[in-house]
This record gives sequence, C-alpha cells and structure tokens, in this order.
Amino acid sequence: MRILGLDPGLVKTGWGIIEVSGNRIAHVAHGVISPATSFPLPKRLQVLHDEVCGLIEEYRPDETAVEETFSNVNPKTTILLGHARGVVMVPPARSGMPVAEYAAKVVKKALVGTGGADKTQVAFMVRRILRGADLRSGDAADALAVAITHAHHRTAAIG
Repeated sequence: MRILGLDPGLVKTGWGIIEVSGNRIAHVAHGVISPATSFPLPKRLQVLHDEVCGLIEEYRPDETAVEETFSNVNPKTTILLGHARGVVMVPPARSGMPVAEYAAKVVKKALVGTGGADKTQVAFMVRRILRGADLRSGDAADALAVAITHAHHRTAAIG
C-alpha cells in the first residue's frame, strides 16, 4: 500500500510517499511544491492543486494523510493556510482515495514519543525509519512524518 503524506502551506507544501507492507515502511519519494510568491492567491492554489494531481497520477497512492491546520496568532494566516489545506485535499478525495487528518502533536508523538518535539527531532526520526531518504527539506520530512503516522494509525483514522 502506498500512502501520500502532505504538509500544506502556501509558500511550501511538503509531500512524501511511503510504501507499507506489513510492519515494513519504505521510502518511495518526497519533495516540496513551491508556488511563486509573486502569484496571486488563486494561481498559487491552482499550482498546489495541479501538482498534487500530478503526484497522484505518477505515484498512484492508495491513501492520503494531511497535517491539520494549527490556530495561528494571526487569523488571516490561519485562513490562508486553511485554503492551501483544502485545495490539497481535493485531488485525493476526488479520486476516491481515503483522506485522513492528523494534528501536529499526534504526528510528533507518533514519531518521537512526545507531542512537544521540535522539527529537528521529527526529521531525525523520519531519517531513522526511512533509511536512505535524503531529506534536505523540513517540509518534506514533515509530510513523510504524517504518512508514517498514518501507516501506524490508519485503521482507526479511516475506520
């Protein structure tokens, strides 16, 4: 089974794909979608949508996991992040794929053992679990962390 993990954002949306077979988890691919910051909001959202459609077409995942939006101090930022999150959830949902959502604290706890872990601790654990994955982007590491979390929680999340 292939799982697409997404860490949505308007500036950078991390993505990662893992393959799960029993208790074995293997790295397939990862990257970052970065719409030009000079684009107006609708164009940036279109880029996110189109790129996620391309990932689904190329890698054919069976399920998708998306990190939930956290409430930011700035309400406008939270709303913009919500737009990005909604747009990346449409392609997998439209293809009939189950889409699960995980809070950042749940992801951190699943990988590091504490919901208060920082990004470097999460990236370290992703590298340990997915040996050989050359992770240079924190956004891609976060997306892979969401996919790994889903691999461990998928029966409860999709039910």
